[in-house]
Amino acid sequence: MEVKVLWSDTAISKIQEIFDYYEFKASTTVAKKIVKGIVKKTLLLESNPLIGVKEPLITDRPFEYLFILENNYKIIYRFNSNIVRIVSVFDCRKNPKKIEKIKE
Repeated sequence: MEVKVLWSDTAISKIQEIFDYYEFKASTTVAKKIVKGIVKKTLLLESNPLIGVKEPLITDRPFEYLFILENNYKIIYRFNSNIVRIVSVFDCRKNPKKIEKIKE
């Protein structure tokens, strides 16, 4: 079974925000390292798309959302028909209630 990993516009935007923040606060090298770690982690989903844990804060949606962790970030995704869709990347240090506002 070949699984594709696709990124939503929201998730791409979040990755850009993370990069921009760390580039400003630390350095380009640090920003690249953090973003590369997040992207690399999502590659695990190609071979094992169900390794994530159910996201309890968004169970009222039409899809089941799962997440995997990379450092301080939740990579929130859904899996359907051999496609993993990365919906968002959420900083776990923020108020968890903000997860409920995630849009695809």
